[in-house]
Amino acid sequence: MLIKDVMTPNPVTITLNAKVREAAGILRKYRIGGIPVMEGERVVGIVTETDILSLLEVGELSEDLWLPSPLEVIEVPVREFINWEKTKKALSDIGDSPISDIMSSDIVSIEDDADIEDGAKLMLAEGIARLPVIRNDRLVGIVTRQDIVRGITMTEEKPEEQE
Repeated sequence: MLIKDVMTPNPVTITLNAKVREAAGILRKYRIGGIPVMEGERVVGIVTETDILSLLEVGELSEDLWLPSPLEVIEVPVREFINWEKTKKALSDIGDSPISDIMSSDIVSIEDDADIEDGAKLMLAEGIARLPVIRNDRLVGIVTRQDIVRGITMTEEKPEEQE
């Protein structure tokens, strides 16, 4: 079975000049884990949920705040408030960041006429969950691990031809 038999044709894409907020919205809207980033007709990157989530690192509780014993009761709420303010700022900053700051630009892709076994090997070797599918240097689809597993089960379920 070939990649073109199991891929999603005409995948959802995003442009290189988009913001992280827009990418997160697309991932949520279409319930997908990653989207190819396009510059014109060319795939220049891919952005995934993991790329976006990695931006949410706001650090540990602040150790520079010390309140005297009588105020220990409010120390934790004050610390939580300070960290919530840091988190809100981080979320705001993240949303306005350009996609190019977080996307993977080392594109691993596959031709649409490749065997699904080759796609599986490539995904495992590269440690990735999806591949842009290319034909004549143009994006024609996207294939995920789930697509390949589905393709393998489809080939096993085909009834044997009677002689």
